[in-house]
Amino acid sequence: MAAPFVGVFFICQTDTTKNMSVTLSGLLFMLGYAAIALEHKLLLSKAALALLLGSTLWIIAALAGHGDVLTGLTHAASDVFAIVIFLLAAMSLVEVLAHYRFFDVIRGKLDALRLDDARQFLAIALLTFVLSAFLDNLTTTIVMIQIARKFFKGENLLYVVAGIIIAANAGGAFSPIGDVTTIMLWFAKKFTSLEIIVKGFLPALALWIVSTVLLWRNITQSTRDDTNEVITHLSPSEKTIIGLVLVAFMLPVVMNVIGLPPYLGLLIGLGMVWFAVDACKRLYSHQTHLTASIDDMVKKVDIPSLQFFIGILFAVAALHQIGVLDWMTDVIYGHTPSARTVIVGNIGLGLLSAVFDNVPLTAMAVQILPVSDPSLWVLLALTVGTGGSLFVIGSAAGVVAMGMVRELNFAKYFKIAFIPATLGYAAAISVWSVQYFVLGF
Repeated sequence: MAAPFVGVFFICQTDTTKNMSVTLSGLLFMLGYAAIALEHKLLLSKAALALLLGSTLWIIAALAGHGDVLTGLTHAASDVFAIVIFLLAAMSLVEVLAHYRFFDVIRGKLDALRLDDARQFLAIALLTFVLSAFLDNLTTTIVMIQIARKFFKGENLLYVVAGIIIAANAGGAFSPIGDVTTIMLWFAKKFTSLEIIVKGFLPALALWIVSTVLLWRNITQSTRDDTNEVITHLSPSEKTIIGLVLVAFMLPVVMNVIGLPPYLGLLIGLGMVWFAVDACKRLYSHQTHLTASIDDMVKKVDIPSLQFFIGILFAVAALHQIGVLDWMTDVIYGHTPSARTVIVGNIGLGLLSAVFDNVPLTAMAVQILPVSDPSLWVLLALTVGTGGSLFVIGSAAGVVAMGMVRELNFAKYFKIAFIPATLGYAAAISVWSVQYFVLGF
């Protein structure tokens, strides 16, 4: 009689342990997430916090006996590898563009137009929107703010920087390689590269137009500085290297079309550019900036950001393994979500991204959202990709902008950009709704 009783007690204890681990994991994730959000106040690295959080949650999953942990961890590692390798190669290629003066030439071309501040703002906002679809929106924000500081001062600069943040997030949201969240969704096969462009472009464009026009109305008289050094021409070798980099950014789409992982395209592109730079070294006997080391450029890549992505993605995968995300599915989308419920939930996640980082929000949605309609995933890409523009702390572009322009703080950005960003967000959702409910795509 004792043996069956002990067996029943052991089973009950195991179930209790699993239930407790679900609660503990949820609380631990929220505490870790709060610490990450307050990293500037706590003076702690968000990369370190994310890595500790992700590793600890997998240990809890193993100790509490949540399924085949090794298989789950292996699957998570495969997904994380694909994203991190893609980002590492993309960041390296952007560093090559910077070294070979691609962005300096853009500034020179803008300067040559001799525009007043109002028209210069429109040109920079449009260029930001376009560039962020090819480069990542964080890099585009950094580059365009550096350019904007050469043309604008005072209040005009703050309005332009706000416009850059919104435009970069909008441009990145309709491109498969324009934002970490779209990369994650693309790699998870939630939509194809063509689907995100076709279904996401008009809503993103509407957001950009509405927010840019509202900000543009506040630009005052010209504050341009004519003392800047201007570069408008590149050497044939520079053009060759830049052309190869731009081709490299197209290769992920080609790889995806032929059934290979997109990161393979960027690795091929990086290898191609690396080979070309080394070839230049053999052709030029004297030292110039053309014979720079790719090794040195790769060292400039933002490795802590990649470590943060690794930690967060592992943490979310652990929450899925433990069962926390099953509970979140019911809370956000309901037990049996309809299309309308998913739409409301996606819009809500977008608003949450104004405060919380969109990477974990997207990672959780990938795990918990039980729909296959690409249009609904495009909506998610749009909302979590652009919802961060509502507050300056809501996106990586906004955070880095605060660091580059000291005059831009939370209160200033809220006063300048909250209404334009919110109305732009509403415009994007409205255009997507017309496409989905009226036009049927």
